[in-house]
Amino acid sequence: MKSIRQQLTEAFVIAFQALSLPESGAAVVPSDRPELAHFQCNGAFQAAKIIGQTPYKVAQLIVNQLAPTLGWAVLSVAEAGFINILLTDTYLCDQMNLMLEDKRLGSMLTGNPQRICIDFGGPNIAKPLHVGHLRSGIIGDSLQRLNRFVGHQVTSDIHLGDWGTQMGMVICGIRQEQPDLPYFVEGAVAPFPDNSPVSVADLERIYPAESARCKRDPKAMAEALQATRDLQSGRAGYLALWQHFTAISIASARTLYDRLDIQFDRWDGESTVNARIPAMLKRLQASGKAYLSEGALIIALSSPPPLLLQKSDGAYLYATTDLATLEARVERGAQIIYYVVDKRQDLHFRQLFEAARLIGMVDEKIVLQFHGYGTVNGADGKPFKTRDGGVMRLEELIRLVEEQARLRLTELGIAKDYPHDEQELIVKKVASAALKFADLINNKSSDYIFDLERFTAFEGKTGPYLIYTAVRARSVLRTVGLKAEATVKITQTGTFERRLLLAAAAFPETINDAVIASAPHILCDYAFRLSQEYNRFYQQCNILHEADLERQKSWLAITLLFCRQIELLCTLIGVEIPERM
Repeated sequence: MKSIRQQLTEAFVIAFQALSLPESGAAVVPSDRPELAHFQCNGAFQAAKIIGQTPYKVAQLIVNQLAPTLGWAVLSVAEAGFINILLTDTYLCDQMNLMLEDKRLGSMLTGNPQRICIDFGGPNIAKPLHVGHLRSGIIGDSLQRLNRFVGHQVTSDIHLGDWGTQMGMVICGIRQEQPDLPYFVEGAVAPFPDNSPVSVADLERIYPAESARCKRDPKAMAEALQATRDLQSGRAGYLALWQHFTAISIASARTLYDRLDIQFDRWDGESTVNARIPAMLKRLQASGKAYLSEGALIIALSSPPPLLLQKSDGAYLYATTDLATLEARVERGAQIIYYVVDKRQDLHFRQLFEAARLIGMVDEKIVLQFHGYGTVNGADGKPFKTRDGGVMRLEELIRLVEEQARLRLTELGIAKDYPHDEQELIVKKVASAALKFADLINNKSSDYIFDLERFTAFEGKTGPYLIYTAVRARSVLRTVGLKAEATVKITQTGTFERRLLLAAAAFPETINDAVIASAPHILCDYAFRLSQEYNRFYQQCNILHEADLERQKSWLAITLLFCRQIELLCTLIGVEIPERM
């Protein structure tokens, strides 16, 4: 189905064409004076400059052209030349019934499906997930949900840091504590023990200690670099040990991402492309697209600094593995690649993209997009930390939000008579909604202040407000026994019904705008405004006690439409709605 705005705009385009006016002015938008009109067209101003008439006179010509064909709308011209559009109630109800019958609620599938790869700029092996990993997961997950919904083929890749110097540090740290392990025997070959000699807790202790030792002791750093080279050269014992601590790190990360309902198609790391790097560098050097400079292999860019691919000691860098990863993704058929990474990495990705195009790795048809996100800050405006000044672990952050959600529910008496297991499930869903909505409501490139009190409130622009409104609407339908798949009709409108329906009418454009801009905050802002309108409608229209059955059925149909829309919006931002609260 075509949306109301689309139908109006198409009608205006025809009128503009008939009057030989520029079509670019025919766009119809929601009215900025809803008390006067539902929609408006401002194209008369642009056209007036071209044909030398007043905006009012041009607007009147447009209205006269439209009047015979647009019987479902009342058109009027404001003195300044705006064309105001009021829909008839019959037309509005008919259009909303069509939306209610449509499984996609009026939103269109893309006419040009693409193969999209999303790089989540993932965590490093042997390090605990922390608050800095929060936004990549939440934003990237919403982008993959949104793009899949409109018909793109999406592959999400966490892109683990599992092959750098920190791996050598961890190996050295384990050797310091357990030197007799078989992995450290020179020339040892498989088989090695099946079970890891270290736990996740061990890694979280060993890595920072060894990193600090390397910083203060050049000899320790040299040992770590040598261990890294030995690992990357295929030393059997080191590879077996690395496989152990990589596996337990991934298992730990999976557990945390599962708590946030964030899934990845690929758990590839930098190591995945290690084998292709030597051939790639040899090929680039032979073609002259990469060359040696003071012993290092570089690609010169349009402006300094150059992209450094290999140090004079033979070591690879992030740019090397990122370039090889990009090559692998292109070979797998990616047409668009999103990098959802901290915005402070902007220079790195500008260099990477320019280099990839300079060397012919990607052509003009392949889209590379850097989706840099801002930081999560404390009240002081600095990156959010623990009370003692350390980096906040993601596990601890989730726990804090869940504790606050539990406190909020207790204070409000919500779900107090429910079984304990159901209460805890509601706590987790409220906490997840609070955390995700608070993040996604911001433009992804903006920093924001982490405010636990505000995020978990059931009033205002918050995740809990959103899901509480959805549960309220579901409760209405459940009380009357109306199932989600029921067939009902919207037949009547009053002030509050009309406001809600006009808000609902914007659903298709909202989805489209969010896709085009890769902007989940558009979905969040719309979901909040839609929820506000439903709550106003709910307060003014006593649905369950309405004596007029036809009016009650119409109100139930409106509620059902809202339910379907808010549930889909919540799905697209990764928020799960409890069955009841």
